[in-house]
Amino acid sequence: MLSYRHSFHAGNFADVLKHIVQVEILEYLGQKDKAFDYIDTHSGAGLFNLNSEHATKLGEYLNGIGKLKQQNWPELSGYFDAINSQNRWPGNNSDELQFYPGSPVIAQHFLRDIDKAWLYELHPADFELLRANIQQSRKVKVKNEDGFKGLLGLLPPHSRRALVLIDPPYEIKTDYEKVFTTVVNAHKKFATGTYAIWYPVVDRKRIDTLEHSFINSGIRDIQRFELGLSADTDERGMTSSGMLVINPPWTLMKKMQTLLPKLVSALDEVEDNGNSKGAFYKCDVLVAE
Repeated sequence: MLSYRHSFHAGNFADVLKHIVQVEILEYLGQKDKAFDYIDTHSGAGLFNLNSEHATKLGEYLNGIGKLKQQNWPELSGYFDAINSQNRWPGNNSDELQFYPGSPVIAQHFLRDIDKAWLYELHPADFELLRANIQQSRKVKVKNEDGFKGLLGLLPPHSRRALVLIDPPYEIKTDYEKVFTTVVNAHKKFATGTYAIWYPVVDRKRIDTLEHSFINSGIRDIQRFELGLSADTDERGMTSSGMLVINPPWTLMKKMQTLLPKLVSALDEVEDNGNSKGAFYKCDVLVAE
C-alpha cells in the first residue's frame, strides 16, 4: 500500500508548519558544542521540483511556501536559508522558488561535522530519489527500511541528544496507533530526546484519540502546534495539520505564539463571497513538564 507520493503536496501549508518547527529545534540543538543525532522515520524523496507534473497538478505549494516567499519573514531566516540553498547554482543567484527541500535535506543543511543523521524511506521510488538527493557520508545514512522499527534500534543514540521526526502519510489507518506505540516505546529507551510528530486533520476524531492517548501515556512536556486553512469537515481532504512536540526547546513555544497568528493571516484564503475560509491555529501545552 505504498502509494503516497509527497511530490504532489510538497511546499504546502502543512510542510510550512512542519519544517518551521523542525528548523527551530535543529537550530537550538546546534547552539551547543555537543553532537546530536537527527532521525527521520519517513524521509520521502528529500527534494521536490515545484515545476514538475506532480507539483503543478494540485499546486498546493502556491498556498504554502509560494505565499510566504512573497513576504518578508526575518524570524524565519534559517528556514529560508535552507530553501534558498536548494535554489542557487552557478549562474543563478535569484532565489527564485523552483525546488522545495523535504525534511532530510533541511536537516542536512543544519548538520555539523560532529552530528549524524539516519534517514528511513520504504517507498522504492522515493528511496532512490532520496539517495540521489542526499549527500551520504559517514554522518548521514539512508536506509530503505521501516522507520518505526529502525528508530527503536537506534535508541538511545550515542550522543544522548536527538531530534526524532515522525511524519508518516497515515494512508494506512493503523499508522495512528503505530505512531503512538512507537513513540511510547522510544521514550522508554530515550526519555530525554525531542520527538516531533506530524499529523494531518482529515478525521478530527482520529486526532482527538491520538492526543488523548498521549495525554494519558505518562509522557510529560508535550506541546501542540496546529495550522488550519478551514474548519473541520466530513468531506474528503486535509483541512489542517499539526505537530506534537515532546521535550521541546524552551524557545519553541514563544516563537510559535508569535509566528502562528502571522501564518494564519498570510495563508488565509477568501471565498467567492469575500468571506474568509476560516484559517486558524492552535498553540498550547498538551501535557506540562
